[in-house]
Amino acid sequence: MSDPLAQVLPQVFHFSRLQGTQFVLLLGIIMFFGALGGRIFQKLKIPQVVGYIVMGILIGSSGFQILRLETIIALSPVNTVALSLIGFLIGAELKIDSIKKYGRQFVGILIGESITPFFVVFFLVSFVAYTFMKDFKTAVSFGLVLGAICAATAPAATTDVLKEYRTRGPLTTTTLGIVAMDDAVALILYAVASTVVSPLLGGQGQSFGAQMLCIAKDIFGSVLIGGVFGAVVAFSVRNLMKDEGRVLSFGLGGIFLSTGVCVILGLDNILAAMSLGFFMVNFAPVKTRPIFTLVEKFTPPIYVLFFVLVGAKLNIWVVTPVLGILAVIYVAGRTIGKTFGARLGARITKAPKTVHDFLPWCLLSQAGVAIGLSIAASSDFENSIGPSIVLIITATTFIVQLVGPVCVKHGVTKAGEVGLAVTEEDILKSSRVDEVSWGSEKLCSRESFAVVKDTEKICSILTKFETHHNQSFAVSSSETGKLAGIITLEHLKETLVIGEFADTLLAVDIMDKPVCTCRPEDFLPDVYKKFSDMDTDSIPIVDSEGIPLGVMEKIAADHYLHMKIFEINSKLECMA
Repeated sequence: MSDPLAQVLPQVFHFSRLQGTQFVLLLGIIMFFGALGGRIFQKLKIPQVVGYIVMGILIGSSGFQILRLETIIALSPVNTVALSLIGFLIGAELKIDSIKKYGRQFVGILIGESITPFFVVFFLVSFVAYTFMKDFKTAVSFGLVLGAICAATAPAATTDVLKEYRTRGPLTTTTLGIVAMDDAVALILYAVASTVVSPLLGGQGQSFGAQMLCIAKDIFGSVLIGGVFGAVVAFSVRNLMKDEGRVLSFGLGGIFLSTGVCVILGLDNILAAMSLGFFMVNFAPVKTRPIFTLVEKFTPPIYVLFFVLVGAKLNIWVVTPVLGILAVIYVAGRTIGKTFGARLGARITKAPKTVHDFLPWCLLSQAGVAIGLSIAASSDFENSIGPSIVLIITATTFIVQLVGPVCVKHGVTKAGEVGLAVTEEDILKSSRVDEVSWGSEKLCSRESFAVVKDTEKICSILTKFETHHNQSFAVSSSETGKLAGIITLEHLKETLVIGEFADTLLAVDIMDKPVCTCRPEDFLPDVYKKFSDMDTDSIPIVDSEGIPLGVMEKIAADHYLHMKIFEINSKLECMA
């Protein structure tokens, strides 16, 4: 079936070759429409990565074909760079302490969620293929190859959702560990499957031993290259941490160099970048760790390019009815197998309940390695099942790349891990004055104990000082109700010095004019700036009419931020 949208636009809008001037224009088209799609889907409460992919589908092989296949292939270095950056940041999450803590759990779940879908997909696909084709050897070959490929999980879409929703906790840690390692299991399963399938189809493929040697070379060679470049980068940046631009240059240079060497040697650039990140986070000097934050700030535009190109490469118009049925069976079997296997592994290793219940939702995405293995199958079995394998994986990737990120969001949301990967600075930036509290007592309230009348006696104010947390008081005018002044801790100390005479004083006698005020809707960074600029620790809170609602004290704001971090850490401890 041909693409009905391909002829909608004039020929001038179709880019079939990548020329110098067109390159910049194409980058602009991809970045602009990708970012637009991400924002639209984000507004719809759908992960932004789905928007990137949908925009890619619309402008690529399945849509208006603004990007023709030749152009998409010419832009493939963008995919290589993006996957290397993703691998680097995943490696940064694999801290040795976490591996010691969750290592047994990782292995148990990894085996379950990789091996179980292999057998489920194998039996289901073989049965359905035999029903339509009436050829036992071909049906079994389809089942074995697709069963091996289904073990792989796409790290890119999964990690993008985890980063977008700032997740942290046992489920996030386990998900990152699993998606980092199950590609290696898929490679081994494919080696086994292709060895069995080759004689069934009358081919002369490599022996099992030769394939395993190639896989070992791929894995250990990639890890070695990543470790070497990790040491080089760590040595280069250890004395440059004050110059963020230069640190970022060294970091990206190391990642790109390791990627380039792997491409030349035919090794796995994702695994090398992951190894580089793992080395940096575990063995490099502690002061070099901010490099991960700098690289992470660099990645969003690369992710947009990558996922738009992923969508652009998918062609849904080449799938026949029989292959469509096999694709549906493949997705169903893979989902059932991943779900049952992950939960079985989690149960056996006594993983936290959130991991047992929601990890399957985070393992549905499929992309790079699965497509790569399908291309390998098309080469190994080009005169039999190879071309059909590519079409099935392409069609299923189209499905799971759209559904997978939504499922990841559902899983981490239900697990309660959304918004836990935050720092005190993050909370500061997102908090408003009217949200700050001391225990159960809001600092901004019309019933605030920190607001006193200008005619109130000092002895009454001292009683409030003794029974509440606040050290300063906003004084309201008894005539207008508006802010008249502020009484600070220094004023109260002075009244204690003069003894019984203070009993005759009123608030109006000791108050000062406030140097500044803040509003309930002000964000805390603006308030902290006033603390610094005005050299004060207490700022009255007033509404739009100047009525005092409390006092924002620096000590109270600090306490609020510390308690928020404490609550998050306590929640994480309970989850674990």
